[in-house]
Amino acid sequence: MSLTPPSLSEERLDRLARVAVKVGLNLQEGQDLILTAPISAAPLVRRIAAHAYRAGAGLVTPVYGDEEVVLARYQHAGDHSFDRATGWLFDGMAQAYKAGTARMAIVGDNPMLLSGQDPAKVARASRANAMAYKPAQAPIVNFDINWTIVAWPGMAWAQQVFPDLPPDEAQAALADAIFKASRIDGDDPVADWAAHSARLAERSAWLNGNRFAALQFTGPGTDLTVGLADGHEWHGGASTAKNGAECNANIPTEEVFTTPHALRVEGYVSATKPLSHQGSLIDGIRVKFEGGKITEAHATKGEDVLQKLIESDEGARRLGEVALVPHSSPISQSGLLFYNTLFDENAASHIALGQCYSKCFVGGADLSEEQVKARGGNSSIIHVDWMIGSGEVDVDGINADGSRVAVMRKGEWA
Repeated sequence: MSLTPPSLSEERLDRLARVAVKVGLNLQEGQDLILTAPISAAPLVRRIAAHAYRAGAGLVTPVYGDEEVVLARYQHAGDHSFDRATGWLFDGMAQAYKAGTARMAIVGDNPMLLSGQDPAKVARASRANAMAYKPAQAPIVNFDINWTIVAWPGMAWAQQVFPDLPPDEAQAALADAIFKASRIDGDDPVADWAAHSARLAERSAWLNGNRFAALQFTGPGTDLTVGLADGHEWHGGASTAKNGAECNANIPTEEVFTTPHALRVEGYVSATKPLSHQGSLIDGIRVKFEGGKITEAHATKGEDVLQKLIESDEGARRLGEVALVPHSSPISQSGLLFYNTLFDENAASHIALGQCYSKCFVGGADLSEEQVKARGGNSSIIHVDWMIGSGEVDVDGINADGSRVAVMRKGEWA
């Protein structure tokens, strides 16, 4: 018996599941898979499991989350609950990843689920979870294993994106947007993804060939110079994990990205899209960097959440990623605010506060944490992307001698 909502296409869900396994993970023969998902995404999880086993998976283990259970904690739990997390679960995941298990996350929860809850408790719970998650996060940020993220059109999420539509129509509209952004509607989605990945690789190769010392973003409310880490390397599209599997970490993806130098960011920048974080919408973000560190941070909405975010730890005030996305990307041109970083970050060039990716260094697979830090890589319990690109933002590459090369003009590749 199918549990797929009548408004969703069984065929397109199956295509998305195939892309998730073949393109997102490139699951290997005999490889196990841990899959996390909201409970409403069970129809997609089951299709992914079927495609994974057809691809030779050893064991597929789903771990479901439930929004109602999350809310019950905030409504009824004692104060002590918000400084705890399921470290035992994350320790088990870390052991599985060390043994070669692949990782897939399905996102689809209500982005505003915690908007009515005590922000101090939300921040405490988030910090506790981030600290407990570190053993399981390390194999992912170090790209030890093949991993990917895909999306399910959760009903509450859909109503947030399409508030003027009836619930079923909103879910169908969000599903359509997810399917289009995930490039699953062509005659051969796997081949389409290979071509798309090749285009992103070309952009990365051009940037790597230039070896810029820094990037400068200029536009309304923005004049930001982002120094790039020593020995940085640009990536985009498919990448090869340390276990040898070539995978696409994000379905969809439109970005090329690398690691900034944690101590070499100067100037001010204004967000071009709102940031949905911890059940709150942070809008009108404006920050100032000095010596790589945020020294001033403001927002027209959700400033208290922003302040708690950058107080997560020392690295939370510094950058761990800078990414370039053309304003003409399909997600940008949809005109939608998804309230979900997986999509919204692929609508505009962006920066990320917090943890860097060690793979974004030449020879990154062989670097220790100390070597990553010595080259300028940032360390933090958070990694939060927010958008700074638009059709009004220019990007220049700055060489070591101070000369400049146009990288983007009015949000498009120069």
